[in-house]
Amino acid sequence: MEKQIPATAGTTAPRIPTPEQIARAPKVLLHDHLDGGLRPETIVELAAACGYQGLPTTDPKELGVWFREAADSGSLVRYLETFAHTCAVMQTRDALIKVAADCAEDLAADGVVYAEVRYAPEQHLEGGLTLDEVVDAVNEGFRLGEANARAKGHRIRVGTLLTAMRHAARSQEIAELANRHRDHGVVGFDIAGAEAGYPPTRHQAAFDYLKGENNHFTIHAGEAFGLPSIWEALQCCGADRLGHGVRIVDDITVHEDGSVELGRLAAYVRDKRIPLEMCPTSNLQTAAATSYAEHPIGLLSRLKFRVTVNTDNRLMSGTSMSQEFQHLVDAFGYTLGDMEWFTVNAMKSAFLPFDERLAMINDVIKPGYAELKAEWLFSPRG
Repeated sequence: MEKQIPATAGTTAPRIPTPEQIARAPKVLLHDHLDGGLRPETIVELAAACGYQGLPTTDPKELGVWFREAADSGSLVRYLETFAHTCAVMQTRDALIKVAADCAEDLAADGVVYAEVRYAPEQHLEGGLTLDEVVDAVNEGFRLGEANARAKGHRIRVGTLLTAMRHAARSQEIAELANRHRDHGVVGFDIAGAEAGYPPTRHQAAFDYLKGENNHFTIHAGEAFGLPSIWEALQCCGADRLGHGVRIVDDITVHEDGSVELGRLAAYVRDKRIPLEMCPTSNLQTAAATSYAEHPIGLLSRLKFRVTVNTDNRLMSGTSMSQEFQHLVDAFGYTLGDMEWFTVNAMKSAFLPFDERLAMINDVIKPGYAELKAEWLFSPRG
């Protein structure tokens, strides 16, 4: 009788990526704040240039530590207060160009091939710039950063999201600004800021305007506030994506036997493939999650929600895309295949034309991961 060969014969255990492979893997970033990602040394340099004296320290290393510790308060309101210092040094054309160029170079060096970086133009007018001049300066900075990255052997493409502050009353103006620059580097619109007390429907006119213009927008929802914020963002405002969205787990029940039951809203989000812009480290800092291992991203990924991995604020969180993925690899044992799944999710959800998204997936992302996955075949043998 012929010997039966087990179905698992010849297979290999899933390979956990090394930190070096994580760094080299192509990544896509959809949720990153420009004023939350400055280099500490750039803050010190710009503060000296504009005469800003409010920094807690002018030592770049100490300043970086201060930002991370201040953001570790567990309060979203306290977390947002740290932006007073970064915005203070981003009030001139040259400063905005410098910050945007640094951002593109830093992301490219970390393996990010496509990024959508958001900022609120209304917070950069104290030096006399107009809203349009702010947008032009940031776009110029990103093009410079892309070119500098290419010169160093890295490839990145950056689009911007114009953010309106949810506690202010300029959302219609910023929505029109985003639409005006939509063919010149701006790919969409966002609202941000403290959720409690400022529901997205306060800005309904801006969202209705954007829908009428066939433009894209994402909404910060379900971070510090619960399911009503997510419901309004989707069903009233019509958001294309959810910024964070971690509280969607409040509509999911995991029973003792391991079975999972989705509520109507959670089922809608999964069925409609609504992208969730998840930011693990930031969520821990604002108490939206208790640990990496307990972060909702694990359950939501297992249930095949359209989950993406993001940085939110690289300065305040002391993080990068590589570090975010490293935390998830450590917590959940994710493989290069899992990283690729998250990355393809993000590229599918980007506010780029369909053919460009497809080309990035097929010509950049998948070949990059295929090469990394094959490296074990060429490793030294014992």
